[in-house]
Amino acid sequence: MGKLILPLFCLVLMNCSKHETDKQALNADLVEVVPQEKAISSSVSPPHSVSEKLLPDENTQQGIQSSKKQTDTISRKVIKNGEMRIQVGEIKKAQNQVNDIIKKNQAYIEKEQFQNTDMDDNLNLTIRVPHKHFDALINSFSDGIGSVLSKNISSDDVTEEYTDVSIKLANKKIYLEKYRDMLKSAATTKDILEIQENIRELEDEIDVAEGRLRFIDDRVNYSTLQLSLYKEKVRSSATSKIGFGSRFIDSLTEGWNSFVSFLLGLISLWPFFLLIPLLVFLWKKWKSRRKKA
Repeated sequence: MGKLILPLFCLVLMNCSKHETDKQALNADLVEVVPQEKAISSSVSPPHSVSEKLLPDENTQQGIQSSKKQTDTISRKVIKNGEMRIQVGEIKKAQNQVNDIIKKNQAYIEKEQFQNTDMDDNLNLTIRVPHKHFDALINSFSDGIGSVLSKNISSDDVTEEYTDVSIKLANKKIYLEKYRDMLKSAATTKDILEIQENIRELEDEIDVAEGRLRFIDDRVNYSTLQLSLYKEKVRSSATSKIGFGSRFIDSLTEGWNSFVSFLLGLISLWPFFLLIPLLVFLWKKWKSRRKKA
């Protein structure tokens, strides 16, 4: 009897383990089937608008991911700007030296402004220089031209902004192509008009993004330097001989001229002086009539 019970017990255990294995396999099959059925049902359901039709599919997502990978390789974008004020002995000589330094560093003058006053001469230049020559240009201006009165150099890292704009631009171009493909297969006038409006908005946004990237590239590739050449004028012998008495008389003259100007200004207001008494007279007359009434 004991010899029969042992084989029967082993057979029962084998059947139980086989049943559990089949049950796990069935559950695994159900897990695989259910998501597929959900995906099929969601893809069959018709979209309600053109915007819902343009949900990111697998190809679009791959394009977006590839655009992000491309922007990950963007080099660092740093905008350098500077301001310098230099006191020189002769404006013309210093300007010639500046022009030689500009040519040597492959730069150019974007704007030039000259101002001549009784006290000094000022030549203001806006210089654009390649990014790699910016430091050399600053050092050249600091040596040999004149006495540097002030210098201010700044650096602005715009890599994050450039990367963000580049990613959004690449994604907009991907969606623009999707809209153009949809326009070819649009069946109703409503869908055509809606797709064309979306295409127009995307094209405008793409133009703005591309313009921003071009502006950043220009500022990164060419740094900007505001250079001011300053020369203080020496007083002439006639001016240096002016003493306290002459200045006192000049001050009296200026005071008298100011008083005359003030008096003439009051005289020019004579119509208002005539109008004020008339208004006062009418007001008193109206007030007296009101008391009698």
